[in-house]
Amino acid sequence: MASDLPKGITRDGEGQDGKSWTILGQTYFPKAVCDSSFAFETNSAPGQFVPVHVHPHQDEFILVQEGVLDLKLDGEWTQARAGDLVRMPRGIPHGYFNKSDKPARALFWVSPAGKLAQLFDSLHDLTEVDEVVKLSAAHDVDFLPPEANE
Repeated sequence: MASDLPKGITRDGEGQDGKSWTILGQTYFPKAVCDSSFAFETNSAPGQFVPVHVHPHQDEFILVQEGVLDLKLDGEWTQARAGDLVRMPRGIPHGYFNKSDKPARALFWVSPAGKLAQLFDSLHDLTEVDEVVKLSAAHDVDFLPPEANE
């Protein structure tokens, strides 16, 4: 059976097919999109974060490429630095935060891809947090209450 993954190279600083998203101020580049996996790069300025949330049907990974990310992983705080791989099994609450004074860049991927790429399409250029949470829930990403980020 043939894969739906298109062959090729997604260049540094670009997204597949020239695509990118801006979601609540952060820039995301889709690096590879297919049914079995979705890989994307994030660029987080100091102070940017993604609140604690759960993917009930996807395992997620983060390969930190530059900088440091503080992570809330299953209720506990930890830190990942350039070269570290973070493993977040499906169903485990997690969020990431750039609490440093320098930008952070990371490659994320989920397996299976699920509805995440479609969610990013829906979230592009949105600024209203309540709408982001509502759309995310409709795409199998469930945000926890704000106190989960403390």
